[in-house]
Amino acid sequence: MNFFIPKSLLKKEVFAFLLAVNFIVGYQIQAATRNTLLSQPSNGPADSTIAKTPTDISPLLVGESVPLISLPDAKGNMVSLKEKLREKPSILIFYRGGWCPFCNKQLAAIQKIEGELRKMGYQIIAISTDSPENLTKTMDKERLTYTLLSDSEITLSKQFGIAYTGPTSYGTLLLEGSNGKNKDKLLPVPSVFIVDTNGIIQFEYINPDFKQRINPDILQSVAGAIMKANKSKS
Repeated sequence: MNFFIPKSLLKKEVFAFLLAVNFIVGYQIQAATRNTLLSQPSNGPADSTIAKTPTDISPLLVGESVPLISLPDAKGNMVSLKEKLREKPSILIFYRGGWCPFCNKQLAAIQKIEGELRKMGYQIIAISTDSPENLTKTMDKERLTYTLLSDSEITLSKQFGIAYTGPTSYGTLLLEGSNGKNKDKLLPVPSVFIVDTNGIIQFEYINPDFKQRINPDILQSVAGAIMKANKSKS
């Protein structure tokens, strides 16, 4: 896949972007065993399909279909991803929770370009381990206008292949943030997926370093390039 990187971006931002792409290449090797692992019977909380560290995940890759389940929004209403993704091309953002300052900074940065992404034809859906009640707090605090969904039981993160066992020190945060539903104390590796209306992944940014998030200018440029390419095919 080709990536357009604006010349105005700082070198360190470009480096962070390319570093994440490098990790994705590594994930391609790990993903080769994903289907085999998922076909095995579950052994409960210690299931072997759950990565122990962020670098051990086997995520869905570009060209694959995303899981189409239903999750509650900030108001507790169930949202069908199948129906939601059919509406328009989507940018899915997996973040750790409203308790994470790096996540809040990312969500606020995405809000600043939300208008431009919407003009392109995209919708933004951010997903975290937080309960609906805690999603509401994040929306109010960061003044977000896009959709937040609760994956408090880490069901969707598992199916995307980005869930891993959280550090022991995060136990209380994860339980409180999910209102006790994240019993296995798992975390998603912060990720961004651009998905078409058929649920096919067209771009992804996954970085095992939770402090590194995709620069909003890069995301906007990539989203624009993908939309332009898709329109030229139709």
